[in-house]
Order: sequence, then C-alpha cells, then structure tokens
Amino acid sequence: MHFKDLGLDPRLLKKLTHLGFDRATEIQRTAVPVAIMGKDVLASSKTGSGKTLAFLLPAMQRMYRSKPFTRRDPRVLILTPTRELAKQVFAQLRTLNAGTPYDGALIVGGENFNDQVKEFRKDPMFVVATPGRLADHLEHRSTHLDGLEMLILDEADRMLDLGFEAQLRRIHEAANHRRRQTLMFSATLDHEEVIDISSDMLDTPKRISIGYSNEEHTDITQRFVLCDHLDHKQALLDKVLETEDYKQVIIFTATRADTDRLTKELNERKLKAVALSGNLNQSQRNSIMSQFERVCHKILVTTDIASRGLDLDNVSHVINFDMPKHAEEYVHRIGRTGRAGNKGDAISFVGPKDWKSFKSVEAYLQQEITFSTIEGLEGKFKGLKPAPKKKFVKKKATDKKPSAPKKASASSAKKKTDKRFYENVAVGDNVFMPKKKRNVDVNSGD
Repeated sequence: MHFKDLGLDPRLLKKLTHLGFDRATEIQRTAVPVAIMGKDVLASSKTGSGKTLAFLLPAMQRMYRSKPFTRRDPRVLILTPTRELAKQVFAQLRTLNAGTPYDGALIVGGENFNDQVKEFRKDPMFVVATPGRLADHLEHRSTHLDGLEMLILDEADRMLDLGFEAQLRRIHEAANHRRRQTLMFSATLDHEEVIDISSDMLDTPKRISIGYSNEEHTDITQRFVLCDHLDHKQALLDKVLETEDYKQVIIFTATRADTDRLTKELNERKLKAVALSGNLNQSQRNSIMSQFERVCHKILVTTDIASRGLDLDNVSHVINFDMPKHAEEYVHRIGRTGRAGNKGDAISFVGPKDWKSFKSVEAYLQQEITFSTIEGLEGKFKGLKPAPKKKFVKKKATDKKPSAPKKASASSAKKKTDKRFYENVAVGDNVFMPKKKRNVDVNSGD
C-alpha cells in the first residue's frame, strides 16, 4: 500500500516523497488510518517494523488539519524509555517538521535542567521526552499538559520494566481530559503491567498486533556458540572479528566493566572500538553515537542501553558476548542488524553463566536451538543438566514423643567426599584444619 492510500494531507505526502518514502509497512498501513480518525491505539509490532513513522504521521496530520486547544501547552508528547531512543525519534521528527512552524523540544535526563526550562518557554508543539525528566518538569511547573492533544508512549513495556509506572501515571493525570488521544506501542500486548496501565490511560482503544516479538526474523542469521569460560569467549570474539566480513559491529556485554575492558583490548589491536554505557553523561553519549553513525568507529561495545531504538543501516553484525538477563532483550539486541531489507548476522556466546539466560531465550523463541562451532576453538562445555526436583514426603502424625538422637558411631561419622560438580564449581571437599595442641603446665596440677 502506498502512503497516498492512507488519507494523509497532501503536504505530508509531498514531504514523504521528498524523503524517499513510498510504500507503507504493515504497522503503518494498519495503525495510521485508525489514528488519524482520532481513536486511541494499542499496538505491538516487532523491532524494525517502522512503528516510529506509524505514530509520527498521525501526529503531523493533526498539526495540519486541526487548531490547537491552547497556545502555550505542547500539542503532542512522545515518551520513550531511554535517551538514545528519544534522540532517534526526535531526529526522525525533525525530518518531517522541517520547514514548518511545528517546532519540537527534546527533554531527557542528563541535560541541563534550566536549559530545558528555556525550551518550554518557547512553547514547542512537539515534546519528545523520557518519563522521569518530564515528571520532574511537571513538579517544577516548567510546563503544563492541560492542552495536550496526543500522548504517545513508545516501547511502553520497556518503560514499565525500568520502573517508570509512577511517572507515567503522573503524566497521565496532568493531561487527563476527554479530548486527549493516546497511542501506546509495546513489543507485546501480553505484558501484565501494559494491560493494567492501558486500561486506565486509553479509551476503548483499537488493538493492533503485527507479528509476534518472538517471531523469527528472516533477514537475520542467528548462531549460538558454546564456550567454556571468559578467556574462551575472548578467543571466539577475536576469531569472529578476524574472519567475518563486517561493516559495523555492536557487541553487547552484561556489565559496564566488561564494556570498558573489551573496548580497551580491541583498540590495542587497532580495531577502532568505542564504548557506550549508562555511566556517561548525555553529551558524551551523543558524541559517541554520532561518531558511530558516521562510521568513525567500526565497533560499538555496549550494555542493553543500546538494545532499542537505534536505527543504523551499516550494522551488519551483532555479537552477544554475554546473554541478556531478559529473553525479550535478545530480540531487541539482534534487531539492531538486518534493518530496512538488509541482511544481518547475530552471534551469541553461551557459557556456564549464560546457560539459564540461554534457556529462557530458547523458550521465548519457541525454537529448539542447535549450536554452531568455530573451527579450532571447540569447547568442552556442552550445557548444564537441570537440577533434579526434590521429592517431598508427608510425615504421618504420631503421638509418640520424639526419642533422643542417637550418637553417631565412629564408622558412620565418616562421610564420603562429594566429588560432583555443579555449574563448574566443586563442592564437598572440606578442608581439614588440625587443632592446635594445648600446652600443659605440669606444676599447675592440670
């Protein structure tokens, strides 16, 4: 379906043509007509499906076709879970509202609060924000939402997982009037907290589900490699970077310390790597992402902070150095490649510490995963067996008084040494510590 078939304003269609957009994706052709009719929408679609444009187009349509409720309050508020995603959405918004009077403001944590207050005084029509920082501005009365026309929540499930429910409800209360339209996008509609909060914030919404978040991505080749320990992972990573033909790579780690360590090692090998983690201020994070987008660096090492919202066409490979804690994050991580019709590769290293997370991912994808090997670096680890379930035997009631415990004989007191291994850690080998002999004074009478 072409965008011209969606009932969009001719000025908006002209803008889309100029930007090279022709055909609408499935989420766009399903959600846009409903949204421009003024109905609330509760939608889900897999990563890379074009949902950002699915909510920006109805917002721009409202700018062209209706008058504002008030002159001062923002007309459209778009909330995202992270600063990086907010920046990505704001960049796409600026391409659509360029040359129009419908200006916008980016309000995220890590930036100067007073500078943002000045932005609000310019009465922006669009505000793209993270919920925590916007709630702070509402508390300080930097802005008001009495005249808000559209409230858009992008990645609602992620915002709730990050603990922003109270802030979302505060924002909802500040703009709770019958003329407000709400669009909520989530990776899944089965999220318990999403169901709960959507019943309070949306008015008889149209439910739209395009595909499933755990649906196999045909443009991404997924490989899982077993490894023994950290050094083995490092050797596998070195081999992949030596042998794979890549444009740009994103490497996901579990901790900030691993991010910094890997980046240092890669740069020592002249591989042009840069690290992105949550301990950096917003200016530093913006600079790093700008450099990576301009291909100043070939490798980005990061935590899950970059697992959502980054739309980078040159990323050909995603490497999970550590498996994510939550299965849903695996889908978002690998979704940073294979975008806009391009092919991508996702390689995941699975060690003993990653096994539980791997099994969660396997269950979430509803697939039986087979492991790949890298020649010359085959490992000994083959997975962990599930712990046996304990059998509980119900004791029969008795009137007899419990007898005194018998003293253990010398032969029964000797225990066998437990030589079993659990998660590669030896148990049962207790160290024998000989007691010190007591010095006896023969003259003391003892």
